[in-house]
Amino acid sequence: MQTNTPPRSPIRLTRRGRIALVVTAAVVVGTAVAVPLLILGHEKDDRLATLVIPEGRRASQVYAAVDKALALPAGSTEKSLAKAALKLPGDAKGNPEGYLFPATYPLPEKTRPEKLLALMVDTANEKFNGAPIAAGAQRNAMNVYQAVTIASIVQAEAATTTDMGKVARVVFNRLERGMPLQMDSTVNYALGRSTLRTTASDTRIDSPYNTYQRMGLPPTPIGNPGEEAVRAAINPPPGDWLYFVTVRPGDTRFTADYAEHQRNVAEFNAQQKKDQQKKDQTERGDVRAMG
Repeated sequence: MQTNTPPRSPIRLTRRGRIALVVTAAVVVGTAVAVPLLILGHEKDDRLATLVIPEGRRASQVYAAVDKALALPAGSTEKSLAKAALKLPGDAKGNPEGYLFPATYPLPEKTRPEKLLALMVDTANEKFNGAPIAAGAQRNAMNVYQAVTIASIVQAEAATTTDMGKVARVVFNRLERGMPLQMDSTVNYALGRSTLRTTASDTRIDSPYNTYQRMGLPPTPIGNPGEEAVRAAINPPPGDWLYFVTVRPGDTRFTADYAEHQRNVAEFNAQQKKDQQKKDQTERGDVRAMG
């Protein structure tokens, strides 16, 4: 922990950029909306079935989607990694996380899972190793794999595509200042969950993905980012931001000033309390109506 890092208990960077100020229990409750992996079946005109992988899905989610699309027993796709011969960068150490590129993939008859995974990785290599991204990574003194890792955090944290560049800049600024990233998205990945509920205890877990306890980037990407997130990771806008919080949908505030950030967080907490009260009132009204 660097001395220029704010106290860990009152502040944390959370998924979708939400930061909560918790004075006592140090609990952050976030809501993640699960968007299913879409599988399109054969149509009447015999068009080829396809599998759509949305941006930001984890490898585990992709494996499950492939199993379902190919009508395989659960776990079959993950087991096929051993014979897939994926063309991954050396830093990946055989882990395809970050390189199962989000796109629409054809599913011809008798498709084997290892072939489908190889197609995803080949697509990622084609996208990532081209001149714009490779040169952009080098310009920022990192390799492509590191750029994809940052992009995966950006994909998980940014509330909108407009915010992606600023989130990437926060990552760079914290790394350059020797500050821990303190991203709840990485802790969430370590815990293997999709619905976010981060506690002080969570931030003390022993994991290389715990960016509260470990300095620098996590060892691998935490999902499979799309092109917009990767572009943001290699070309973030200039800025001195170190903190960000989504006070309400469409209102994400970035700042370099801790005191200003605390005020933003206080507004966020007040908004959350107000939203919860409205929800409670609505639920009570529904109960009375049913009665």
